[in-house]
Amino acid sequence: MVPHPGPSPADPAPDPARRRGTKGALDRALDHVLDHLLDPKRLLDLTLGTLLLTLTAPLLAAAALALALSPRHPGGAFTHEPRVGLDGRVFTARSLATRRHRLDLLSRLPHVVRGEMSLVGPAPLAPGDPRAAAPWRQHVRPGLTGLAQVRRRSPWPWDEPVLLDQHYVEHHWIGLDLVILARTPAAATAPYGAGPAAARIPAQGHLSDTDHRPRGYSAAG
Repeated sequence: MVPHPGPSPADPAPDPARRRGTKGALDRALDHVLDHLLDPKRLLDLTLGTLLLTLTAPLLAAAALALALSPRHPGGAFTHEPRVGLDGRVFTARSLATRRHRLDLLSRLPHVVRGEMSLVGPAPLAPGDPRAAAPWRQHVRPGLTGLAQVRRRSPWPWDEPVLLDQHYVEHHWIGLDLVILARTPAAATAPYGAGPAAARIPAQGHLSDTDHRPRGYSAAG
């Protein structure tokens, strides 16, 4: 019987720590994928965001070309601005340098697909904005649209964007996201205080004049 040869002195011994490190990285990657698949909000962002990006890609490409050739935009077709995202991480938001037909928002769809932004969420803020440090902002991705955006034309006195963003973060669910998405096109074009933008949007909690307000707060002050 031929004895099984032992390891050659020239062959490096297996490194258990390296094997454990590789397995740990694979486990973390698998957990990350499963988190995306099991999170309804992230799944909505991936599916609808990819669909919208595919449908609007020719329009966005044409708009980018027109802006690049226009003498009115010597800085280029896109703007690049730092924004605070999930868990306080900073990313560079790339947007078309125009607000016509809200193409600037549509041009941010790649950030949604990559997971830096969400279709619905609080407004993305710059790192130097003191509002960006609010703890409740750290738990969700900033959105292309949100409760504050579809209600910004409402005449109600307590419709301040910060309060609406905080209310969304504390009460958001997939049904509210779908309602906000459905009302976003009309809200973007409606006149002040008219149309669906001023209609009440359901949520899991009730937003009142006193929600999240310090004692003695007055909208008139």
